Amino acid sequence: MNKDILICGVGGQGTVLASKIIAAAAMEEGSPVHSAETIGMAQRGGSVTSHVRIGGEAYSPLIPFGGADMLLAFEPGEAVRNLRYLKKGGIAVVNTSAVKPVTESLKETGYDGSEMTAYLKEKCSCIFVNAEEVCRPFGSTKFFNIIMLGVAAGSGHLGLEKDTLLKQIEQRVPSRFLDVNLRAFQTGIEIAGQAGPVN
Repeated sequence: MNKDILICGVGGQGTVLASKIIAAAAMEEGSPVHSAETIGMAQRGGSVTSHVRIGGEAYSPLIPFGGADMLLAFEPGEAVRNLRYLKKGGIAVVNTSAVKPVTESLKETGYDGSEMTAYLKEKCSCIFVNAEEVCRPFGSTKFFNIIMLGVAAGSGHLGLEKDTLLKQIEQRVPSRFLDVNLRAFQTGIEIAGQAGPVN
């Protein structure tokens, strides 16, 4: 299998853990993997981008523009910023709930992610997920990264077995949070099923 996946968001959303789970699951299934992260002021809410390249056709850890099969975007503005990586016919899984940058508190711009979502609808095939809504039953958005993995797996476009991803979640998530993360993964799979086939 050859698959290029770009994961983007802001610091604190769990994008790096998501990328590590995907990479480890791919290796568990016998595929070579290259990965790299671009982390700026991540702990202060800055942009975080992870490249995961699965298969023998990748000779560099960085996905070229127009090369990603899937874009997992944890924030709508970051989805638009990184859309140039998505190939024609690729799929984007996008959080519609905006994370406002620090500059928003200095000068109210009205940014809520809606314009970004509308733009994405015109430009690519998307599954949209609202982090605030889907995480409400869990009491925290800290589990959203695992929900996103579930959506990606449930869409059928990630190319990895659900059981392999679950095994990596079990190995990488602290035991006291394991049950809730397993439920979060299942929630993501159900969201993908409700979204229906995405071409």
